[in-house]
Amino acid sequence: MKYALIGCGRISPNHIAAALKNQLEIVALCDCERANIEDKIKKFDLPDHVRIYEDYQEMLCKESPQLVAIATESGKHARIALDCMDYGCHLIIEKPIALSLADADKIIEKAKKLKLKVCACHQNRFNKSILKIREAVEKNRFGKMIYGTAHIRWCRDYEYYDRAKWRGTWEQDGGALMNQCIHNIDLLRWMLGDEVLEVVGMTDRLRHDYIEAEDLGIALIRFKNGTYGIIEGTTDVYPKNLEETLYLFGEKGTVKAGGQSVNVIEEWRFSDMLDDPEEVKAQFHENPPNVYGYGHTPLYADIIEAIKNNRGPYVNAEAGKRALELVLAIYKSSLTNEIIKLPLQEGSTMEYQKKFI
Repeated sequence: MKYALIGCGRISPNHIAAALKNQLEIVALCDCERANIEDKIKKFDLPDHVRIYEDYQEMLCKESPQLVAIATESGKHARIALDCMDYGCHLIIEKPIALSLADADKIIEKAKKLKLKVCACHQNRFNKSILKIREAVEKNRFGKMIYGTAHIRWCRDYEYYDRAKWRGTWEQDGGALMNQCIHNIDLLRWMLGDEVLEVVGMTDRLRHDYIEAEDLGIALIRFKNGTYGIIEGTTDVYPKNLEETLYLFGEKGTVKAGGQSVNVIEEWRFSDMLDDPEEVKAQFHENPPNVYGYGHTPLYADIIEAIKNNRGPYVNAEAGKRALELVLAIYKSSLTNEIIKLPLQEGSTMEYQKKFI
């Protein structure tokens, strides 16, 4: 299967490694900075036939890839995705899938019309720990779910934002919730039933006065099934990343996933006693080298299989929209000081440009 990558920045090595492990035919890499492409070609010792492009439209026209991964700045995801689909490409879109609900809807609608597969790159759904927890949810081992919490306590310093000027801007990125925290926000919504009734949230910019968006976000969510969710996300932790954790509390079960990117089951307690907690914690434990984890490789395997077998990907574009919607709802609540009802009819990061002025 012919594959191309658009965007060769910070996350691109995970995409290239996943493509290689899944034996995709990498035909081209594209980035507006040629040095970024050359660095990745050298890093992975890619063969000479892998072409270099600074214009993705030219690449699409000349190479006709079947599968394209989009790993550019977030604000460009939607436009590139829609253009790729004009060339018949199936897609992997890095999180967030877009920065507005209107753009997310355009991606979903066009993919359906053209019968193309679109995967939202929420790779943590493929963590061994998360798959085990999801199995317990689907088997109703928790009984009635009471509530869950997502904590993302990370550090992002001036050097991180200075390396890429689009980071922390409303037009191309959003803040801590949209960028760093959206993976765990996705997991919390997914595990607690997906259907959100209302959200109340607060955001602030406490340490990063050189960015436009928030570095702290806190929210309370009420789901239609009566479950509650709590989100705490920040890039203010000193002096380095502390943790990313997911708690689920049910009438018959309690689970905690932690580690760098919820790759470790730290608590496993169920009234049915179907498995030994210590064995589960030992078996479903990964130690990734960074917060991106190991999920890209199985995510790639899934969409390849989805394309070949004409089925939907495990993490589809609609899932990407739901994660985006929840973040935008928190932003809206923070701006208006109101409880926000879902589903949102519209929403975009651009609505919050004056939030911290």
